[in-house]
Amino acid sequence: MKPLQRFGIFLFFLACGLLVFLVFSYYFPLFERSADIIGRIITGIVFLAASLFARHSERFNKYWMILFAFFTALTAISVDFYFSLSKLIIPALNIVWDSPTGWAIEKLESSLLSIVIVLTITRLTGQRIESLYIRRGSLQVGLIVGFIALAAMIATVIPVAEMFFKGENLTWARILNWAPWILIFVLANASNEELLFRGLFIGKMEPFFGKFAANILTTIPFVLMHSFTSYSLDNFVFLALQLLPLSLAWCWLMQKSNNIWGSILFHAAMDIPIVAGIFSANSF
Repeated sequence: MKPLQRFGIFLFFLACGLLVFLVFSYYFPLFERSADIIGRIITGIVFLAASLFARHSERFNKYWMILFAFFTALTAISVDFYFSLSKLIIPALNIVWDSPTGWAIEKLESSLLSIVIVLTITRLTGQRIESLYIRRGSLQVGLIVGFIALAAMIATVIPVAEMFFKGENLTWARILNWAPWILIFVLANASNEELLFRGLFIGKMEPFFGKFAANILTTIPFVLMHSFTSYSLDNFVFLALQLLPLSLAWCWLMQKSNNIWGSILFHAAMDIPIVAGIFSANSF
């Protein structure tokens, strides 16, 4: 394939990623409810039709799994966004919504719902779960890096949360009281995002674009999706100097270790001061 053609395909899949994860974000979708629902349905149908067409096309067959991955991701985040089981679970457990427990349970339910959808669709189409980097790989490599990051973030959670993520009056007593809910929150969130952004796409994109370009294709939508968040003191510092290099590192670690586990642990570790800051800012 000529370099110009490869670059054009790169831009096309980058646009697909921005459409799914930025326009139809499960945090801050760009359209109002009715337009958002219609847009998701139409876009999902287009991705599904395009993937089925590519699968039976001699010329485009090699791209069908990437197109289908966008359909899978859009389906997962859309169901997650519009069908919250937490509305039933949290009242049934007599838990206060606006509390560390309530937020953790909601994040756990949301993440599990999205993950189950991705796994189910993957298996229904005859693909192996291992294609999502849910495999052993070089387990030691990923876990060593992940646990180093975890230890570093636990040791520095108070200054990092106060310096970058609006942490207020943080003490070890408060953090230890929140610890179970922080761990549930960050592990659920990291598992969901690493699967949706990297596990679902990296193995399908690498054969055509190489490791670094596949990393870029997944990193740009991931970083831009977080551009509307309000938990950082400086969004430019957060996006450009923290999240961008971290996203590249999480993808690199997944590629290096050939599994998702180290990236999940690394990602979860980096979320600890963010969640601690959020909890403290809400006076929990």
